[in-house]
Amino acid sequence: MRNRFALPVLALVAACATGHASELQVGDKAPHFNLESTAGGRYALGNRAVVLAWFPKAFTKGCTIECKSLAENGHLIREFDVDYFMVSTDRVEDNAEFGAQNNADFPMLADPGKDVAEAYGVLHEAGFAMRHTFYIGADGTILAIDRAVKPATAAEDIAATLAELNVARRPAAAGAEQAQ
Repeated sequence: MRNRFALPVLALVAACATGHASELQVGDKAPHFNLESTAGGRYALGNRAVVLAWFPKAFTKGCTIECKSLAENGHLIREFDVDYFMVSTDRVEDNAEFGAQNNADFPMLADPGKDVAEAYGVLHEAGFAMRHTFYIGADGTILAIDRAVKPATAAEDIAATLAELNVARRPAAAGAEQAQ
């Protein structure tokens, strides 16, 4: 007699082995968002390349290390024609205070409703965002996903990935590179 549960069980095992069935992949369209920014106003995915560095929780050790990396070495990222943000499920007020405490010279985005974190597949079952970085092209396509972010070298790693992806450099940065 044939086991009527065999195919559903095999499908479930395959989905678990490869990760979450709806996990975003390189080449997928990035989920649209419109999040409050610590720079004032809101930021929505538009027609410009963007880096979203999701982090778990303001004022925690790893997140502080990552924020300091981006603050101290953000000039490496600013060589590229991208917008970049740290993003969490914290309130925008918490992110603003956290950013100020760590001399962040870049905006942070807040997703306290957790809908965007869920759409990006970074929402941990405990309710915070997992530390993942998404690289999104100007056309809204996911170019790369880093699911093994190293907080201490976050800025250097983002800049290296942008270079590997051949993301356009800002005119001043491109001119300085050619002069060397």
